[in-house]
Formats: sequence, C-alpha cells, structure tokens
Amino acid sequence: MDVLSILKAIILGIVEGLTEFAPVSSTGHMIIVDDMWLQSEEILTKYVANTFKIVIQLGSILAVVVVFWNRFIDLLGLNKFLTKGEGNQRTTQRLTLSQVIVGLLPAGILGVLFEDYIDEYLFSIHTVLIGLVIGAFLMILADRLSSKNPITQTVDQITYKQALIVGCIQCLSLWPGFSRSGSTISGGVILGMSHRAAADFTFIMAVPIMVGASGLSLLKNWQYFTLDAMPFFIAGFISAFVFALISIRFFLKLINKIKLVPFAIYRIVLALVIFVVYF
Repeated sequence: MDVLSILKAIILGIVEGLTEFAPVSSTGHMIIVDDMWLQSEEILTKYVANTFKIVIQLGSILAVVVVFWNRFIDLLGLNKFLTKGEGNQRTTQRLTLSQVIVGLLPAGILGVLFEDYIDEYLFSIHTVLIGLVIGAFLMILADRLSSKNPITQTVDQITYKQALIVGCIQCLSLWPGFSRSGSTISGGVILGMSHRAAADFTFIMAVPIMVGASGLSLLKNWQYFTLDAMPFFIAGFISAFVFALISIRFFLKLINKIKLVPFAIYRIVLALVIFVVYF
C-alpha cells in the first residue's frame, strides 16, 4: 500500500475523530470527505472500506475510555482496586451502571431489531440530509428551552427517568445524519440537564453501545483484516484516536459556554454543501 493510501487513511481517521462525538454527524462528514473526495473504495473493496470505518470508530471509542477512565472504573466497581482518582470521590448521589443501562436499552433494542432495515434503506444522501437538518432544529429548540439554572448540573444528578427519556430520544440517532451526540445532548437539555451533564452522559453511554455494534460488525468482517489492508487500518485507527481525544476534551470544556446553536448552524451549512454538490 502506497504513501498516498496511508495519507487518505489518516485523513479519514481525523474526520472520524473530530466528528464522531461532536453533535455534527460523522456520517455527513464521511460522505463529503470519503464518498465525494477520497473515495476509499477505489483503494479497498467496498467491504474492506466498510470494515475500515468500523476500525476508526473503535479508535474514537478508545479516546472516550481514556477521557472517562476513572468514571468507567467507578461504574464497574473497580475503583477500590485500580485507582485513587475520581472513582473514590464519593458524593451524596452518583451515576450508576444501572442508569447507564436504562439509557442504553431503547436504542439498543431498536438497533438490533431494525439493523438490516437501517443498513438497506436509510443510508443514502437524502436520508442523511434530512437527519442533518431536523437534528439541527432539535438542537436549536433545546437551547431555546434550556434553563439558565438547570436542575441537573452534573452527570451524577441524573435520575432514572431522565436516563430513560434520553435513551428514547437517542433512538433518533439510528437515522443516519441525526447524530448520537446531537440527539442525546438536546434531549438531556430539554429535560433540565446542563449542557455539560448531558454531554458527559452522552459520551458515557456511547462506549458500550458503540463497542457492541462495532464488535458485531468486526466479527462479521474479520476476513478482511489482511496484511495488505492492515497499514491502512492502523493509520486510520491511530489518527481517529488522537483527534477524538483532542476533540472530546475541547468540546467538554466549551459546551456550557457555546451551547448547541453554533453546531446546529454548522449542520445546516453542511447539509447545503452536500445538497449543492450532489444535486
């Protein structure tokens, strides 16, 4: 595999890392960067290219694990053995693993039931455009309804009811282009969470559901991990991890200040760019 191919893998990894957890739709960006410009399927077969996208998504997931390492240790009850960090800082109320599971169930169940239908009928330019625009208006609505003094200031104050409703709203992200982060952060804000609390809960929920979905996809496509494709996979994985790490830390520092409207405007502009280029 030549240097240009590796460079394309790095670029795709950067796009994945920067957009997977920001509320801007990584699917929409992949359409522009890959389908419309880099065209990784010219380097790899269609199936290997799809496997590559799963691999770089795992790089982004690893970044979330690193950022929230102490939180995951705490959720799994391993803080006594592995760290003296955040996991040991007890408060009167604490996010629990059962609350995360409650948030995961709605989208997890629907994803399993309708996976084939979604893959066959919903992954198109038209559906992504619809998801980008409607998701943007949901984010604008969330900011308009948000309180200056939200009831739920931190992720540790989230209730089971909030977790369940946010989980139901997360089902919107099964529609390509809607954005998992965009839907769940918007839902959390509408329910009275601060933007940072909703973002933290979104990222924590993303790990198990994305690991599960990516893991199943990798099992189905394991035969495509050939020696020829491995440099492409490794380069994309590393770049996705590094830039997701940067993106997540930056996003979490800013989200309470800038909120969701700037991302919503960006989504609408992105949808217009895709529409002009394709139609």
